[in-house]
Amino acid sequence: MKSSTLLYHLRRLYPKRVAFPGDFIGLQTGKIKKEIHHICVCLDFDDDVWNVIKNKQVDLILTHHPLIYGKRKEVLAYDEVKRKLVKTIDHLHIPVYSMHTNFDCAHGGMNDQLAQVLGLKNVKPLKNEPMARGGVLPHPMEVHAFARYVKKQLHLPSVYLINRGAKQIKKVALCGGAGSGIFKFAREEGYDIFLSGDAPHHIRHDINCCRYNYLEIMHEVEQIFVPTLTCVLKELNPSLKVTPVAQKYPEFI
Repeated sequence: MKSSTLLYHLRRLYPKRVAFPGDFIGLQTGKIKKEIHHICVCLDFDDDVWNVIKNKQVDLILTHHPLIYGKRKEVLAYDEVKRKLVKTIDHLHIPVYSMHTNFDCAHGGMNDQLAQVLGLKNVKPLKNEPMARGGVLPHPMEVHAFARYVKKQLHLPSVYLINRGAKQIKKVALCGGAGSGIFKFAREEGYDIFLSGDAPHHIRHDINCCRYNYLEIMHEVEQIFVPTLTCVLKELNPSLKVTPVAQKYPEFI
């Protein structure tokens, strides 16, 4: 597949204009070849992913999280592990291309995919935070039953529930990744619970003080990027070879 055609479609589906200002999306390192035959898709490109693909003659690595989040010279100056990895793939002329908040915000992207897996209906962006999504469950669920349902549907090893609001859950808002602070907008718009990850203590305390429901879903739930992009790529060109690499969740002992 011509790389120009591939990038045209990816930019159309996940346009740069919807990304957060200052986000480090797009080409991270290397130069994209004119023809692309084999693509690796992963949440984060690291040594574990490299060990999977290093003998597979990959033409392009697509990631969700930017490989180099910041100025290349500054990031590689203090991150020895990343510096060695970039040196390796640069030597082999394998480029890395990242779709971060443009994938999160776009129609059909991260948060629409999570909403779909949870079976939410009438899904729409939150009014004051268009990256997040809100929807309605087909049937109300008791809050603890809902937490167990989310854990099962998203294949999570654990979830963390702040149970301070409605006891029956019907309206659900969510934001994959580190969007815990968005809970205020979800609460203002009348959602019964908000789902996100990486909530620091002060936000958890605010949620408690607001008498609201919050369900912590691990940042790694964003691995839904991998099967989503794999399907998108195969639909664009069935002849493309795609190697999806899913990374392991942390262990809970």
